[in-house]
Amino acid sequence: MTKHTKRTQADMIREILSDRIVHGILRPGEALDEMGLAAEFGVSRTPIREALRQLESIGLARSRPHRGTIVTNVSESELHDIFRVMGELEALCARLSAEAMTPAECEALSHLHARGAEFVLSGDVDGYRAHNEQFHDALYAGSHNSFLEETTRSVRRRLAPFRRMQFEALHRIANSQREHGDVVAAILDGDADRAADAMHRHMSIVERAVDRVSPTPHTARSERAPSIAAARSDSGSF
Repeated sequence: MTKHTKRTQADMIREILSDRIVHGILRPGEALDEMGLAAEFGVSRTPIREALRQLESIGLARSRPHRGTIVTNVSESELHDIFRVMGELEALCARLSAEAMTPAECEALSHLHARGAEFVLSGDVDGYRAHNEQFHDALYAGSHNSFLEETTRSVRRRLAPFRRMQFEALHRIANSQREHGDVVAAILDGDADRAADAMHRHMSIVERAVDRVSPTPHTARSERAPSIAAARSDSGSF
């Protein structure tokens, strides 16, 4: 049901750097030095360059001609806009999954959801993070709409560092598992409207959880450095 791709060195480095950025360890405007990062991670500059390119593609870094790459960040309003689009896309995936999933896919989804309870019981946050991606992947595929699946994955890449952050909130994996259960129950019942509504609620809660655990308010971050949109319009100053 789900697609699995091998994670490259660049993928893993990008994930580490993006986590540092959204946690405020790397600040907006801070340089991302290729040589220093290559030494830190014990790799050549090739995967570092690819990781930085990936960070640019999700709006967390900016490359300046002849001056290297710096950290940027997403403003509060930009992040809300992305979450709103993500919520609509995920809700549509849930709706179409309720309409289009085969009996075999429904059974696989039910088993997949049940495995999430094991991570909750053991308190395995990292395991649940990986499970969460697999769960949402199953709904994208279950929509049986390849364009929707591609579009949803693209937006999810923009939000991935923030979505990982949500699980730092107290009791978040248990609550997420319950929210997933509402979506799964609706899909298994073939109730498209209820599945979409449950996913809308889930994504709204995810956004609120991210906001609670964010190390500094998004507005404060945007005061320290220009937003992505502002930086783009002012690119001549670099």
